[in-house]
Formats: sequence, structure tokens, C-alpha cells
Amino acid sequence: MKTLPTVRQMQYLLALADTLHFGEAAQKCFVTQSTLSAGIRDLETLLNVQLFERTKRIVRLTADGHQMVARAKTIIQLTTDLSDAAASTHPLRGPLRLGIIPTIAPYLLPHTLPGIRRQYPELELILVEDESANIVAQLQAGELDVILYALPFPSAGLHNQQIQTDSFYLTVPADHPLANRTSVSIADFADEPMLLLNQGHCLREHAMDACKLQGGAPTNGFSGTSLQTIVQMVAGGLGITILPEMAVASGLAAQVGLKTIALSGTSSARNIAMAWREISPRKEEFTLLSGLFQTERLA
Repeated sequence: MKTLPTVRQMQYLLALADTLHFGEAAQKCFVTQSTLSAGIRDLETLLNVQLFERTKRIVRLTADGHQMVARAKTIIQLTTDLSDAAASTHPLRGPLRLGIIPTIAPYLLPHTLPGIRRQYPELELILVEDESANIVAQLQAGELDVILYALPFPSAGLHNQQIQTDSFYLTVPADHPLANRTSVSIADFADEPMLLLNQGHCLREHAMDACKLQGGAPTNGFSGTSLQTIVQMVAGGLGITILPEMAVASGLAAQVGLKTIALSGTSSARNIAMAWREISPRKEEFTLLSGLFQTERLA
């Protein structure tokens, strides 16, 4: 019988093709760098092709490597679907890889996971926290099973199941002229210095859309890497910001003495959704999981 490449070798190939760095690819595969290097060498020997050009500074795919990567993606996707089909006969048991964005994870998971685990104790959730673009790409590539993120966001080939609507609130210091208002319109703070998350966070784009902001940067040049950082900057008098309702409900703003005011307008919210691949055989299982997130957040 002909010796064939293993699924693990295919995963090594895709990880190295994605990162073009042996150390980063090894971390992505949860193996040592020497193990990954040996796996790539064995795969090249087995296929009798050179997949990568290597120097001390550069790793680059060869023409043959590009072709093998395209085939490996198909193989991994089919293998994932095979595993998913087997798992669907026993819903919410065993490992399930869940991607989630940083502006949802700390506010939704503590309220929902305990109840889900009580109902399905054999479910092993593997959480991956990253920006929307990264978890969408990982889901499309079969590296994640489901994701929790905020819409609107490009999601070709994915099915989106809405979990909740997450309204936006203007967040200001307690001595701000708008602090005692119950609601505000965009015109009320159009000239204020706005603090937003760095590029790459979808909440930045959603907040800019809600406030009808134009351009790629806040008006005062400041931005932050997390909502916690942004809140501290507002408390320090550097500007105002927009927070989602789930962050407000957690006390993120109140604990540093900030005031939150509802935004009026039809676009002043983001939609929290769970997504999975449209072709996944585990659709019923993931629909069940999305329903659990909906009910547990209200419990």
C-alpha cells in the first residue's frame, strides 16, 4: 500500500505557509519547532518535491508548494467535515473550537458558560480570542468550529445566527456637559475628541458607523488596544468614547466614575452572532449551542 501524507503533516504545511516562520507555525500547531521542521522534511521526502525555500532569514513557498497548499486546504476541510459528521451524532460532547472577539469575550462568556457546562458537562470548549478577520479566516479554513463576533462583517460561506442586539452608549466623564442627559444624538458630540480602538477591531468600524465618523483615525490622534484602556483614557480627560451595552452592563465605565448615555438613531447598535460554515454537517448542534447562549445570557 502506498504511503500517504498524514493529516498532521498537512496541518504543519498550512501553518508554515500561513506564517512563513517555523517558530510561529510550531506555536500554532502546539508542537516544538524541531517537530514541525521534521514533519515538513518528511512530507517533502514523501512527495518528492521541495515545498519551501529556506535561508536563515527567509522562508518562501515554491511553485510546487503553492499547489500542495491548495490541495492540503481541501483535504483538511474534508477531514474536518468527516470529524464533524461523526460528532453530530452526539451533540455538544467532546472538543469544540470556539473563536470569539475581545470586545465580546469578557462580557458574554462569564454569564453563559457556567450554565452551558452544567447542561452539557462533556462539552470541551476550546476558546480562541482574536480579532474578527482572524477568526473568520480560521473558521472558513476549518481551524475553528464556530465563532462569536459582531455584525455587520464580511462572512462569505458562513451561516450567521443572531444572539443579541448590543446597543451603543456615549461614554463621558462625570463632569462632562452631556453627562446628565438620558439620550444624545450624533450632533450633540460631533466636535468632541473621540477615542476608539486600534485598526483591526470591528468595534471601531461599528462605532464609527454609528457616529457617522469619516476617515481612519479619531480626531485627537489617540486610540487604544482594549476597551479597558479606552475607558481609562476617557477617565483621564483625553476624550469621549462609544461603548457597547454588554460592556456598560459589566460596570466597565461606572467603576471609574464615567457616565453612559444612550445613543438615539436606528444604527446605534451592533448584532452579536454565532457563525459556522454553511456546509458543516453539525448545523443542528451549532443551532442548539447558539440557543443556549441566547437563553443563558438572560438567566
